[in-house]
Amino acid sequence: SKEHRVSIRGSLAQVVCVVIGMVIGYFLPADYMPPENSMTVMLMILILLVGIGLKGSGITLKEVLLNKRGVEMSIIFTLAVLAGGLIFALLFTDVSWTKGLALSSGFGWYSLSAIVMTDAYGAVWGSVALFNDLVREFFALIFIPVFMRKYPSAAVGLGGATSLDFTLPIIQQSGGLKVVPLAISFGFLINIVSPVLMVFFSALG
Repeated sequence: SKEHRVSIRGSLAQVVCVVIGMVIGYFLPADYMPPENSMTVMLMILILLVGIGLKGSGITLKEVLLNKRGVEMSIIFTLAVLAGGLIFALLFTDVSWTKGLALSSGFGWYSLSAIVMTDAYGAVWGSVALFNDLVREFFALIFIPVFMRKYPSAAVGLGGATSLDFTLPIIQQSGGLKVVPLAISFGFLINIVSPVLMVFFSALG
């Protein structure tokens, strides 16, 4: 449908903007770079605006934070992704099961996983974590609209930790305000679980 095509076009536009931003950031002199905390401020403003929109639509804070479906999704998502980490460890002899679980625990949070994995395993594995979670975000932007119509839970799950911030606009655009409480509940829980699991598994060796 026309709405479906528009949603996918919006995702592709975001991916293109990210790539353009990376190219500009690479060539831009350090003196012209925005302040280090500018992205955090922008994300806070985004979440504030989403909250205003939710309140205006009559959606309560309880529906967001105590969302039964969001809790169930978080558990299923966490177990499925950790299973993927174990499979990754089985496929590569130089990857221990703890390292496989630690790498998979980024859940799309590339800025954090790169730092934690670099501290735990060195720059190479930090780069692997960054690439893994960054590619996940690109795929999420493209496929969220594709899955949203028939599988809204799967569409939200594609965003992982970013469903609370970066992929929230495309989730709202393709699924409407009705799916936003689920996305925020799921993203909120995953944002809590992700750093705990990363630190825990990387500390085991």
